[in-house]
Amino acid sequence: MSCRLLFSHPTGNAFAKAALSCLYEAGMLAEFHTSVASYPGNIWDALSRNRWGKDFQRRKFDHCLQPLTVQHPFRELGRLMASRFKCGGLTRHETGPFCLDAIYRRQDQMTARRLRRRPKLFTGVYVFEDGALDTLAVAKQQGLLRLYDLPIGYWRSARKLLHGELERHPEWRNTLTNFNDSTEKLDRKDAELASASRVIVASSFTASTLKDYPAQSVPHVVVPYGFPSIGPEPTRFGRRAGRDKSLRLLFVGSLSQRKGIADLFAAMNILGQAVSLTVIGNRVTDDCPALDRELAKHRYIQSLPHEQILEEMRGHDVLVFPSLFEGFGLVITEAMSQGTPVITTERTAGPDLITHGHNGWLIQAGSTDALVQQLEQLIANPEHVLAVAVNARQSAAARPWSSYGGELVAAIMSPL
Repeated sequence: MSCRLLFSHPTGNAFAKAALSCLYEAGMLAEFHTSVASYPGNIWDALSRNRWGKDFQRRKFDHCLQPLTVQHPFRELGRLMASRFKCGGLTRHETGPFCLDAIYRRQDQMTARRLRRRPKLFTGVYVFEDGALDTLAVAKQQGLLRLYDLPIGYWRSARKLLHGELERHPEWRNTLTNFNDSTEKLDRKDAELASASRVIVASSFTASTLKDYPAQSVPHVVVPYGFPSIGPEPTRFGRRAGRDKSLRLLFVGSLSQRKGIADLFAAMNILGQAVSLTVIGNRVTDDCPALDRELAKHRYIQSLPHEQILEEMRGHDVLVFPSLFEGFGLVITEAMSQGTPVITTERTAGPDLITHGHNGWLIQAGSTDALVQQLEQLIANPEHVLAVAVNARQSAAARPWSSYGGELVAAIMSPL
């Protein structure tokens, strides 16, 4: 029997776009629901050319998806406007009318309504965490396939693994925003898992967190994401350029201790002038004096277009991504595709992608000492960095996004 999926993702990030493309090519996509989708000639495409509409540049999708796309833009437009004009109350976590939770819940209601109105049109749904409960409930009533994508690990596991950070780094506690989720939101997450017929995860680490789900075993499959197209072969490594003898390090990600940034900054303070650090990422809070203090010591860029981030990767020796809880970590594959090797932890997709010392390095999560020791080894052996960079780029070339697509389709079609 043919598979006709209703696919719902409010924002359409890189892995959602890759999944959409492979489902479309396999003839399995019936409809794509999102908040805002930019296609050649539509209003969002026109606005994206204006300096006030740069946010819409991130919402570009392959034009072949346009006939299948259903948009629900109202709340997302409200969020973008509220963010631009600093109306924080409108986007306040969970309660603001234009917060991300409101956007996800509203789209969930709309896709559930679509299933009720057209029960014969679909054979299944493909939905994502926090925007799936109503859709899954209707799909279950109709006997449809219920695919649930869990991009980040299970919340109970996150709290168990991160709780110690509140005491280890109390000055960074405001950046651990996952502790702000209400009981209602957490109950919704559990109910979503209970309603899914199959859970899709992108790393072995994410799969391991499902052991903390108390109600029942969760049927799941691990499908690691693919690598972007490889970039130009790197020709410059900072420590060997003559003028700058430091090891050039890069961090890309949200500025939260969930990403291990307190350990990163602590390591920089220990290593001093032997390293230089560039940080690219948005603050998760404006109330963290420790973050303000540390950012002032390094080169900091709040945000860059994707192509410029890739360029920054090519201009650095190593990407450091010491995350304490990560469903995958797309910056890992992005950096490797640019020939920039990665130091990361066992709580990311690192163990699925990296052989330690060959195409990157794996360290213990939450250990400043482990990070310092690894960086000291690289400082003492710069030729090793270059060799690992070559291997990282080769690893990226061997697993393009099309590999992910083929594995995802196979996972969907395999018997439950």
